[in-house]
Amino acid sequence: MELTKLKVGESARVSQILTDNDAKTRFAELGLVEGVEVLIVRFAPLGDPLEIKVRDVYLAIRVSDAKKIMVEKA
Repeated sequence: MELTKLKVGESARVSQILTDNDAKTRFAELGLVEGVEVLIVRFAPLGDPLEIKVRDVYLAIRVSDAKKIMVEKA
């Protein structure tokens, strides 16, 4: 399922990242790699971006990018 399908407070494990290599590299630099657990912290008032917690880091990512991140509920 897409990362955007999770609700605030839910966590899941990243199973696949369906982007080009440049975006995968950027996500990896931020700690967002396959196998890592993510937590949905909140969505912005207008729905974009969303805030996630990866390890001990909080990230804001665009919904369009989050739709390319596949997760499995933990």
